[in-house]
Amino acid sequence: MTASLHRPQRWTWRRPGVAAALVLGTPIWASAVMLVSLHTPVLAQVQSIDFGQERPSAEVRAVAHGVMQSGDHQALPFVLVDKHHARVFVFDRHGHLQGASPALLGLARGDEGVAGIGDRPLSSIQPWERTTPAGRFVATMGRNVADQAILWVDYEQGISLHPVRRHPAKERRLQRLASPEPDDNRISYGCINVPVAFWQKVVVPTFAQHIGVVYVLPDTLPLRAVFEMPLAP
Repeated sequence: MTASLHRPQRWTWRRPGVAAALVLGTPIWASAVMLVSLHTPVLAQVQSIDFGQERPSAEVRAVAHGVMQSGDHQALPFVLVDKHHARVFVFDRHGHLQGASPALLGLARGDEGVAGIGDRPLSSIQPWERTTPAGRFVATMGRNVADQAILWVDYEQGISLHPVRRHPAKERRLQRLASPEPDDNRISYGCINVPVAFWQKVVVPTFAQHIGVVYVLPDTLPLRAVFEMPLAP
């Protein structure tokens, strides 16, 4: 999250069935925008999920299988964010894992965002407002006010997935990412921070030429209260 947002113009919505908020489309993904905006399930060529050597939680597996079986990702690359274990899983459009990584998340536990928070200065945001909202988000590459590359997740609330920043040094973000304990990964204003190498080798190649879908699993809400698709048992 940034104090002053440089936002790309795009379609975005949080969950299936919620009306999309229209902002004019951009050329990099204009060819795919109508496919996503209609929200008509498109079955992937492969109807199974591939986690490789990863051993994700049962909740992550349930959402991943639900995505592939329902075609909810509309044959686009997608990301699963496991807030409980502070991990990110990136898949191509066929459900093949491109990489997994620890991640930093919003300081406060919670599944709802705060209306208008993306337009507020960081200094005005209270600790309990620093959540990473749960839900389904249409994501696209963009740049922040500092001209740094990011993957927009929740555009209206200023939430993005981006490489970890070293500053402020007192937050020890690099050390938090390296820690095996997920509890100390709660530090951001709501954005999802990943290691720089993971950003460069996995996120950028996967989304540089595509829009995609990001599924942020909830902290406290039931999965079925967040995702409107069949989930694997």
